[in-house]
Amino acid sequence: MEIDKKIIKKLIESLEELKKTLNKSGEQLDTTETSKSEDVVEVENSKSVKSPIIGTAYLAPEPGAKPFVEVGKKIKKGDTVMIVEAMKTMNHIPSPHNGIIKKITVQDGQPVEYDQVLVLVE
Repeated sequence: MEIDKKIIKKLIESLEELKKTLNKSGEQLDTTETSKSEDVVEVENSKSVKSPIIGTAYLAPEPGAKPFVEVGKKIKKGDTVMIVEAMKTMNHIPSPHNGIIKKITVQDGQPVEYDQVLVLVE
């Protein structure tokens, strides 16, 4: 299979134009990868706990059990906020800081993506 260089060049040009239109100021978007290892990012006076992996989110340790966290509950750094199951492995997601649960953004049994916001903490 031979690759047509004209098609590749046209594709690259189209992507560059798309980058320019996505940035409102007209400047080139920064395409350098930022540190994705951060689990917390500021969001309107609260911090978000993000999923470190792709998987299925579970709010309780087992079906029918009490959830790890609830809205309004006070948590400490290191407390488990939920479990994300990937490939039959249950990964406990710890809170990276102290605070009060403001919002739980996923439902029990919902598939989650890498870097998706799971919980908002004040």
